Amino acid sequence: MIEVEILEQFGATQKSLAKGEILFDEGEPAQFYYQILHGEMRMVNRIEDGTEFLQGIFQAGQSLGEPPLFGAFPYPASAVASQPTVLLRLAYPALLELLRQNFDIHQRLFATLAKRLEYKSMQACEMSSYPAAHQLLTLLDYFKRQAGSPPSYLVTLTRQELADLTGLRVETVIRTVKQLELEGKLALRDGKIVL
Repeated sequence: MIEVEILEQFGATQKSLAKGEILFDEGEPAQFYYQILHGEMRMVNRIEDGTEFLQGIFQAGQSLGEPPLFGAFPYPASAVASQPTVLLRLAYPALLELLRQNFDIHQRLFATLAKRLEYKSMQACEMSSYPAAHQLLTLLDYFKRQAGSPPSYLVTLTRQELADLTGLRVETVIRTVKQLELEGKLALRDGKIVL
């Protein structure tokens, strides 16, 4: 998203996390801009019964946690490394100066935030209004569009991850994927979903 050299020029430092390590917890105040160099982060809400709701998956080149930073509210979810991860972190005042001096970066950042808002709006509507098959197809189609709408899109998410992203039970996801395959709305190749 933001060029590494520019982030470092404004004082960004590297932070390394082991798999399972928490970057920030739900309810903590936001103080830094985070951008992933290597690895993968997940934004999750932990429910009292021990289950997790997966808000999003962020990979190399992506940033995370900006809305609370710009909105001055606590993190609404926790960020956990799903594999060993290296991030750049930049203090909020330095980020503001970077954005003041680089309007093109400012525009790209806010375009990214707008896309995330679109995703959250779609996700909220799907979860509250539609059956499981519609929810899954909408989510998978969204990821395919984000990948540039290739003719054949291989879904790398597991059934558990799809369940965590939609709020469905994993058993429901498994049954629904099989149903959608029988209806010809998706294909399975070596256990992976293909659109």
